[in-house]
Amino acid sequence: MSYTDPESEPPQQRPSWRMPMVVAGGALVVGGLVGWGVYAAGGGAAESGAAKPVAPSPPSVAPSADDKAAAPLKGKVVVIDPGHNMDNFRHTAEINRQVDVGNGRKECDTTGTSTNDGYAEARFTLDVAHRLRALLERQGAAVRLTHDEKGPDWGPCVDERAEIGNKAHADAAISIHADGAPVGDRGFHVILPGAVHAGGADTRPIVGPSRELGERIASDFRRVTGEPPSNYIGHGTALDTRTDLGGLNLSTVPKVFIECGNMRDDKDAALLTSGSWRQKAAQGMSEGIVSFLRES
Repeated sequence: MSYTDPESEPPQQRPSWRMPMVVAGGALVVGGLVGWGVYAAGGGAAESGAAKPVAPSPPSVAPSADDKAAAPLKGKVVVIDPGHNMDNFRHTAEINRQVDVGNGRKECDTTGTSTNDGYAEARFTLDVAHRLRALLERQGAAVRLTHDEKGPDWGPCVDERAEIGNKAHADAAISIHADGAPVGDRGFHVILPGAVHAGGADTRPIVGPSRELGERIASDFRRVTGEPPSNYIGHGTALDTRTDLGGLNLSTVPKVFIECGNMRDDKDAALLTSGSWRQKAAQGMSEGIVSFLRES
């Protein structure tokens, strides 16, 4: 995610260097023209190319003591939302369409950002999502992705991403992003849902458990990756509460966003483009989620 992303940008902090959205056939991202040539077809869809529905999870059966030892997350459902989509830039009309997020309207989705060398946020988020899925499945969790490499090549819209988690009756959901802040701003932060009760949104039941989930993820992510808390959001806590994100506003299950680092900062970019560090990022998220689910 980047400051050009309505699913990240605090309205009162939109910077003057904000770049325009891409145009059909173009390849424009935050702060630069490079990077979109590396895209391969991604997964996902929005209304006209609707995301494939996720079937509700079957009723869970309490695992036995032996099951818990072998698969501690058996019976748990986790939804992973890889931020953006690698071909969103080819579908500007679709992703610019306004959708209802409860307390307002926002774009369906955006292109995301990239490093200065052209490593796309959407590519990063999908890679980490695959790594995280593998870790959680090893512990017995049923894992759903909001989109993947196979399927429609844009979206889903932010409201549909939330609905996928809701329909799956997820025990926990996480949306993975990387930021596009100015150079010198670095570090990670976890975004928590604030209390919203407007339109079709009512986050009040999930505010508490989402905070618990976010705190555990932030703690384990920092420990495993060594990435410092954001020096520009969260006042050193690595936590930020938001009420303007459709992916959180419309969720009825515990859910957080994580901004793993700033793609526009050279120090963070060196980490985000490293496969071994991305594995650590997935491990940190996994440990936080496992800790939360074992207590829930």
